[in-house]
Amino acid sequence: MSAPLGVILAGGQATRMGGGDKGLRMLAGRRLLDHVTDRLRPQVAAIALNANGDAARFAGFGLPVLPDTLPDWPGPLAGVLAGMDWAAEQGVGAVVSVAADTPFFPRDLVARLQSAAGPSGLALAATREGGKLWRHPTFGLWPVALRADLRAALTGGLRKVVLWTDRHDAGTAEFSTDPFDPFFNINTPQDIQTAEELAQSLAGMA
Repeated sequence: MSAPLGVILAGGQATRMGGGDKGLRMLAGRRLLDHVTDRLRPQVAAIALNANGDAARFAGFGLPVLPDTLPDWPGPLAGVLAGMDWAAEQGVGAVVSVAADTPFFPRDLVARLQSAAGPSGLALAATREGGKLWRHPTFGLWPVALRADLRAALTGGLRKVVLWTDRHDAGTAEFSTDPFDPFFNINTPQDIQTAEELAQSLAGMA
């Protein structure tokens, strides 16, 4: 199975962090985006960054920056669509999305998503807590063949990821939360401290 392209979703407004780019915050002496790209790069053919505003602030990463193609901050699906359009330009059939604020996501994310893909080629990551399955809609496998459908849905006002993926019978790749939740994401300044402790723990396990 050919490797998809990877798109890091960094288009949010980070309101709970006081604004700015969460991906540029420091964790264990490096930017969050450095941690994310290190995990994603071995799993995909190439990486782009979905972000809005002045792309120059990300120049140090050496990645293409893909802005949303729809106005008014329509959410992560707009970033997925930007990634699909980029993949189509490259002649690649699928893109995998990850979040810029989730530095510990699985190193086998892409392979597991590909194995779990539904008939349409879609798949989302998930974890289980207390018997309940929690989907992580910013971590998904997105076939380029569905980009016209996604564009039409977004233009029509759809914003919730799972409403669209359920329409297309997306598969689910379930990941363990033992010994930690790999989809722990950084939303608040307090989460940075938690992530520092987790990073130290992981370094000790290496």
